Amino acid sequence: MGILEGKIAIVTGGGRGIGRGHCLEFARQGAKVVVNDFGGSSRGEGTGRAADDTVKLITDMGGQAVANYADVSSLQEAGELVAQAVETYGGLDILVNNAGIARDAAVWKMTEDDFDRVMAVHVKGSWTTSHHASKVWRDQAQKNGKSAGRIINTTSGAGLFGNFGQTNYATAKAALVGMTLTLAMELYKYGVTANCISPAGMTRITTSIPGFPPSFETNEVPEGTYDKMDPGNSGPILAWLASDEADHVTGQVIHAVYDRIAWMKGWHVEKEIFAGDKKWVAEELGGLMNGHLFGTRSIGISTAPTK
Repeated sequence: MGILEGKIAIVTGGGRGIGRGHCLEFARQGAKVVVNDFGGSSRGEGTGRAADDTVKLITDMGGQAVANYADVSSLQEAGELVAQAVETYGGLDILVNNAGIARDAAVWKMTEDDFDRVMAVHVKGSWTTSHHASKVWRDQAQKNGKSAGRIINTTSGAGLFGNFGQTNYATAKAALVGMTLTLAMELYKYGVTANCISPAGMTRITTSIPGFPPSFETNEVPEGTYDKMDPGNSGPILAWLASDEADHVTGQVIHAVYDRIAWMKGWHVEKEIFAGDKKWVAEELGGLMNGHLFGTRSIGISTAPTK
């Protein structure tokens, strides 16, 4: 008996890489999995049947899974994806928004289409599925008095810290943190949690990142040795977040890199200054900001209260 025994999960972008790792771990833990993957290239071009390969891996190990090829940036197709889970397995317990593409370029070289498409897949593609899944769970809670849904969104180091050449990708991944925090607020009364994970692993997107060390791509890991770039490394963390044991965890961001799990916290007040009973004066702000807040230059004017 796994910790997800009897659960029904959707994993978007489950045909390859980290998404496939999530699907396999969910199946090992007893979940029935709807493997969604549009099947295109890492740039989101073309289509394919990568989801079929993941489904075969799951069924070969004795698990249950079905494939889905929806483009989650379409509200209609996302609705059909959620409906497939409900119609095939009788419900929905877990939604993992992992689908993603990368179209990297410095901001002065990036095209409008490159920006729009990345935002559509990562941000809108996570909203569309969450929109439809939330309706299922809200209806369930209103009829039965409870629900136990799980939403897990995929952010990245680029979204948390920024990355050169990824104004589209980093912006999308940062947006998913804000979406997750809001979903956690909106859905908690229905028994639904929403969390964010920032995983790492060797994938098509990873190797496309500007400056990614090429040595990782060609490094062979001896059999039986821990591979820190295995895209399946974060699967157990996802499985726990999706389980009943984590029903108290919501609105959190987990950075899972190599052998480390880090609990991330968002924006916080580092220092403050106050104008008191007067308006700010632009000519005085240089000394106040640089001296009291940033500590980068002499204070100059020091009349503002600090905290």
